Amino acid sequence: MTTTDTSYIATRVRETRLEKQLTLKDLADRTGLSRSYLSQIETGKCSPSLATLKRIAQALEVRTVDFFADELLDDPIVIGRDEWIKVRLPGWEADVRQIVRTVSNKRMQPFFTEIEPGGRSREPYSHAGEEFGFVLEGELTITVGDRTHQVGEGLAFYYSSLLPHSWENKGNKKVRVVWVVTPPSW
Repeated sequence: MTTTDTSYIATRVRETRLEKQLTLKDLADRTGLSRSYLSQIETGKCSPSLATLKRIAQALEVRTVDFFADELLDDPIVIGRDEWIKVRLPGWEADVRQIVRTVSNKRMQPFFTEIEPGGRSREPYSHAGEEFGFVLEGELTITVGDRTHQVGEGLAFYYSSLLPHSWENKGNKKVRVVWVVTPPSW
């Protein structure tokens, strides 16, 4: 993760907290995180995990994606690749693009994800909902609960997001995946 990504997330977390007229103590009480840790996040001195950002988003009554998306505009019916929204995920080694402009009032959140060899999610995570994906190229290793699956080109996957899950590109070829999360959870 680059310093710019950390700085961007730090700014968005702080702005959101201030918009909600909350102090660091208020946010600490709502999340169970320390004020000093939250301050380090807001100043860009540390890179929080996705699980931590989800706790913060829930406490602030926003979606986790609000900390990452460069801009959220009205959704057109057809959207070109140049209009996809880059999503910055701390610790994730992948290029993730939300392929709709906004998820407001939507029941699913689609992504196009490119994962270079060695790329992976930071840690197993879970959340309400379900996930579906279709591997366009390469082979993705997905761990759901205590089971690991190899999902190759032309194969799909579908699982409950309540189960701890993670993914990794263990191959030597870039993986390209269309990924859909429902309900929109970040």
